[in-house]
Amino acid sequence: MPAHLLQEEEFSSTSSTTAVGTVTSRVTRNGNAVMEKDLLNHEALAGDRGTMDDIFDETYQQKEGPRPPLRYVWRNIILMSLLHLGALFALTLIPSAKIQTLAWAVVCFTVSALGITAGAHRLWSHRTYKATLPLRIILTIANSMAFQNDIYEWSRDHRVHHKFSETDADPHNAMRGFFFSHIGWLLVRKHPDVIEKGQKLDLSDLKADKVVMFQRRYYKPSVVLLCFTLPAVVPWYFWDESIVISFFIPVILRYAIGLNTTWLVNSAAHMFGNRPYDQNINPRENPLVSLGALGEGFHNYHHTFPYDYSTSEFGWRLNITTAFIDLMCLLGLASDRKKVSKEVILARKMRTGDGSHKSG
Repeated sequence: MPAHLLQEEEFSSTSSTTAVGTVTSRVTRNGNAVMEKDLLNHEALAGDRGTMDDIFDETYQQKEGPRPPLRYVWRNIILMSLLHLGALFALTLIPSAKIQTLAWAVVCFTVSALGITAGAHRLWSHRTYKATLPLRIILTIANSMAFQNDIYEWSRDHRVHHKFSETDADPHNAMRGFFFSHIGWLLVRKHPDVIEKGQKLDLSDLKADKVVMFQRRYYKPSVVLLCFTLPAVVPWYFWDESIVISFFIPVILRYAIGLNTTWLVNSAAHMFGNRPYDQNINPRENPLVSLGALGEGFHNYHHTFPYDYSTSEFGWRLNITTAFIDLMCLLGLASDRKKVSKEVILARKMRTGDGSHKSG
């Protein structure tokens, strides 16, 4: 296959493959960073995926002058402080917990994480594969258990993050430091550019998904039931676990860990690691983040090729989410996975990478 073609593979029993787009290059500017970008036929690719609002917008210009003053969201500051204090207390309860409770907490963490990684991120934000109605319902339930905003809002903010990465229009702009990109962005009001650009995105695909809009309409009660009530009731009811342990370990501790593993993708994976695909952008390859976030730490790759369903060129390696999507395809619940060809990946490494692929 020529290196200038992007392959989109549908991993069915026939392993059918089609080629979409050609690749040229152009020097563009991402905030203050100059970078060389692949130019694919995004219109054709978007027509297949249903969105192109996750492709970096090279025309964006940050407004001159001082940044708007910070406006603290005290409700979030108080709630996040209480959550993390509760998680610290939960750590002291681990020696007293039954093994079934600890196992249940791990199950709840994994399910809720997949609601973000396989659901809000790879399916709804980037449209990197297609899911049947039963799988969309399952992922929506898992997403409500994760309690990280409803799918519609999460996907909108994530598309803004990709389209305006590392600028004032990026919700968790890593150029503002580790703390801001990790949790600080939730403790202050959004920069006006984030709101403005988010309102201009084409979110028609999300609005057309009845499962997404049903969750948005009933998000609060779904969170009360799936994030807080169900995880606590199961160990208390089925194996007579203490109600205190049932609440603090499978609910509070699991929720706090789930949030922080997701946030590390925004912070650590934008600051620490190598850049084998594009050395001119901030996102990095961070194996530790991938381990905790079920495969989301291959971030230099993901920002270079946001339309790849695996967010990595390495398949299942440190990537439980990819294994999950592949399993769903095997069961007939998912299809049409998008994958970048090895030829295109290698060409991009040679042209814009930092050279670390030669030793890694």
